[in-house]
Amino acid sequence: MPEERLQKILSHAGVASRRHAEQIILEGRVTVNGETVSELGSKADFSRDHIKVDGRLLHPPKRLVYIALNKPNDTVTTLSDPQNRRTVLDLLHGVKERVYPVGRLDYHSEGLLLLTNDGELSNAIMSSATHLPKTYLVKANGTLTAEQEEQFRRGVPLSGHRTRPAGLKLVHRAENPWYEVRLMEGRNQQIRLMFKHFGLLVEKLRRVRIGPLDLGPLKPGEFRYLSTEEIGKLQRAVRRTRQPDGELIPTV
Repeated sequence: MPEERLQKILSHAGVASRRHAEQIILEGRVTVNGETVSELGSKADFSRDHIKVDGRLLHPPKRLVYIALNKPNDTVTTLSDPQNRRTVLDLLHGVKERVYPVGRLDYHSEGLLLLTNDGELSNAIMSSATHLPKTYLVKANGTLTAEQEEQFRRGVPLSGHRTRPAGLKLVHRAENPWYEVRLMEGRNQQIRLMFKHFGLLVEKLRRVRIGPLDLGPLKPGEFRYLSTEEIGKLQRAVRRTRQPDGELIPTV
């Protein structure tokens, strides 16, 4: 097996996404054949070298696992939490493989989260070159005007950069209405910040779809393994939407 960059090997081994793997390397938590490696760009041969993270020897995953989780409120999308809050991994009872989240939902957001040990698919989904649509149901504390809705769809300025065009549909008219929002990108807290741009607060946010993958009947805290058909649809969707020259970014 040819040498590969360490962050790619860590991703293939199900340790973390490639971006998070870079952080692990920079923190000096990786050793190759007993020597600490803390420089990005370092390479190794997974089939020959002894690679450890935090003293734990890495092995190629015996099988690839794909899990859909309905992330509940008050749960962090990380492998561990310094504040000892509940993580999404705490919900995966009986899962023996080491998986990690593909992107993230913030602490108070709910809904569909994909977890896997397939580093290539994870990186492809999180790449800004892959315009895989993600759909959310959003409850706001007020109603957007028709003009604001159109601005929302065209894109709004956030931190000096305009958001990409987004889908927006009012699905339940009320004092605190529900909207369906469809994004082709995933900046941190993007939906909350987009509504805040128009003076509104998001009271609830639930992701219901990632590309062809639906949340379905899963209740908060429940998970299921993806079917072979769902995995194939997700892989094909990534190939169709992928554009050249993208860099990795986190999802919303």
